[in-house]
Amino acid sequence: MRQIILDTETTGFDPHNGDRIIEIGAVELIKRRLTKNNYHQYIFPERSVPKDAVDVHGITDDFLKGKPLFSQIVDDFMSYVSGAELIIHNAPFDVGFINHELSLLPKNKWGKIEDHCQITDSLKMARKAYPGQRNSLDALCKRLYIDNSNRTLHGALLDSEILADVYLTMTGGQTALTLSTQTEAQKAEQTVTQTFTPQSRSPLKVLRANDIEQQAHQQKLTALSEISGKTLNW
Repeated sequence: MRQIILDTETTGFDPHNGDRIIEIGAVELIKRRLTKNNYHQYIFPERSVPKDAVDVHGITDDFLKGKPLFSQIVDDFMSYVSGAELIIHNAPFDVGFINHELSLLPKNKWGKIEDHCQITDSLKMARKAYPGQRNSLDALCKRLYIDNSNRTLHGALLDSEILADVYLTMTGGQTALTLSTQTEAQKAEQTVTQTFTPQSRSPLKVLRANDIEQQAHQQKLTALSEISGKTLNW
């Protein structure tokens, strides 16, 4: 199945109190491999962005001036995600905002996003895998040794890319080798084979036991024969 790792940034926490989406970022996985067919869009929210929200994601009113409305990008966005499994960290938050934006459209031909996509909550997955532990994106990166040093502020596309690494690691890593990796493996196998063929070996040096060593060996056999009650001829 085609999978899309998705994240949003918003003006606040509650769409029913007038908060809106200001950024959508998504990365595509096909057969558990990143395709680089990403989606990224800033959106003018038709309201101001509170300072406490700016402190989180760094997206200001000035930056959003001139950006398109959600109604202007909705068809491209929904066409991009339709038919895919959406993997979202704390999915109810982002799904709630997207559905609220859809409900505000004068003619909402799309309905709800779950009408077009399967929704998977990676936070729920993490809580099941690591019960009683912190399962924020930053905490998971630390636990799974994923580099998130570029994440000084929240950003929808960057967070989607990081979540893709987290999701693949939590679910077993990428399962398909690339062609280049297969080629390197084949080369390594060929190298090992060539190194250890009989034709490529140097002649073996045979070391024979001297008289003292043969006498000591015979004494050991005699002692073992007495203990076992059998005649040993090794």
